[in-house]
Amino acid sequence: MQGKKAAGKGKKPAAAPLATRKVIEKAPKNPLFVKRSRNFAIGQDIQPKRDLSRFVKWPKYVRLQRQRKILVERLKVPPAIAMFTKTLDKNLSSQLFRLCVKYRPEDSAEKRERISKLAEAKASGGSADQGKKPVVIKFGINHVVELIEQKKATLVVIAHDVDPIELVVWLPALCRKMDVPYCIVKGKARLGEVVHLKTATTLAFTSVRAEDKMEFAKLIESCRSNFNDRYDDFRKQWGGGRFGIKSQHMQIKKARALAAEEAKRAVV
Repeated sequence: MQGKKAAGKGKKPAAAPLATRKVIEKAPKNPLFVKRSRNFAIGQDIQPKRDLSRFVKWPKYVRLQRQRKILVERLKVPPAIAMFTKTLDKNLSSQLFRLCVKYRPEDSAEKRERISKLAEAKASGGSADQGKKPVVIKFGINHVVELIEQKKATLVVIAHDVDPIELVVWLPALCRKMDVPYCIVKGKARLGEVVHLKTATTLAFTSVRAEDKMEFAKLIESCRSNFNDRYDDFRKQWGGGRFGIKSQHMQIKKARALAAEEAKRAVV
């Protein structure tokens, strides 16, 4: 027993020398800014706001227009339709719309007022002089086509997002045939705003006032060079045919694998 006790006791190892610990001085806490840790468990603090748009069930019309946009990118689009993606640049379109606003036709209130004044003048026995016909912008697809065919239109403005596109898809060809300058702009709602409507497919200038002739001539020259003169190029350019990001990565991966295989064959 004594031997067992002696074996069990053994010698204690020497205590490690006390390491000189560096005393880190904590910066004094500002009592104005107290740390309040939050708990986001059920029934506790309110969760932070996150972007949940990915999980939203969007209305059907939103889903359809998004799917349509992707389809137009993926499928090969014929040149006659792809032409409508090439619109007038921002500077020229803003210049064009500034000019359009100057030649807005009268709205229903102005027309009522004009007719009532004429009626009053006629009732009082005076001569109802209507004055000179105002210079205004023309709108409506049938009216604009008539002006183009008669070569009275000096500039035709076409919306890029007309639905169905068949309403205006032939209009650039007609303008080129009749040698009438045209341009494609964004979009139908903006054109409609000019003529007091929700949307408008096309607008046409027949003439402008003397003070705007120089600006209008420059605008026509730009439209001719950007659209009429490049019509033959646009006729050959197909649209769409762009792959999604996953398909692009897959193609890159396949191309790398083929390149690696060819490199191995070259070494052998």
